[in-house]
Amino acid sequence: MNVVEPAISSVRRASETVLIVEDEVFLRSSVSDYLRSCGLHVIEAANALEAIRVLKSGTDIDVIFSDVQMPGSIDGVTLAQWISREHPGIKVILTSGLAARAWSGVSDRHQIVPKPYDHCDLALRIRMLLSQSTDD
Repeated sequence: MNVVEPAISSVRRASETVLIVEDEVFLRSSVSDYLRSCGLHVIEAANALEAIRVLKSGTDIDVIFSDVQMPGSIDGVTLAQWISREHPGIKVILTSGLAARAWSGVSDRHQIVPKPYDHCDLALRIRMLLSQSTDD
């Protein structure tokens, strides 16, 4: 029996972990479930402070996918800047439904995915980032 696998099911190592940072529960759960079905280990955070706690705990994270606009004192752009300083080996993908002004302050090293986004496209972007980090 042939079963169609999700787009990035060819996971090469068990430590491929994605941290999803999204305050909208439905969006966070939906993308997290899809990425898990692709074989990735997914950790969820409802805001930037939760994400920072996860990172400070020593959990190995390969890619962070974060919304730009979130409640609290730290938005996604500020989180990405903090990650660049404190954890430069972690790849960051940012997303927002806001206009281009939301992207001010975003480093060239971070990918940007506008909302609404396709889960399969996001999974492929994550796979590409993971491939780059293993090829380096």
